[in-house]
Amino acid sequence: QAQVVESGGGLVQPGGSLRLSCGASGSIFNFNTMGWYRRTPGKERQSVALISYSGNTNYADSVKGRFTISRDNAKMTVHLQMNNLQPEDTAVYYCWSSSRYFTWGQGTQVTVSS
Repeated sequence: QAQVVESGGGLVQPGGSLRLSCGASGSIFNFNTMGWYRRTPGKERQSVALISYSGNTNYADSVKGRFTISRDNAKMTVHLQMNNLQPEDTAVYYCWSSSRYFTWGQGTQVTVSS
């Protein structure tokens, strides 16, 4: 049984936008910090954005001002609005939770290319 399910990736031109979504089970979502990581071939997964249960956010310097993370606690979903996408944003994006029960999902591919 999947704990997190990511969606919303795709192919977009530079300067375009995408909105990623993550649905999570209660044990993963409730009262936990949620976030998004990304990984490019040959590199470790890196944190992109985090959001606490109360809504405090933290962003990687490379995405500040372009990406916005949000969460809907009633629907147990987390979103990542990505604007002004650039080729260097190309990666597989993964939903993350601070829950001790968390395991990585399949991720969703984001490709930024003209």
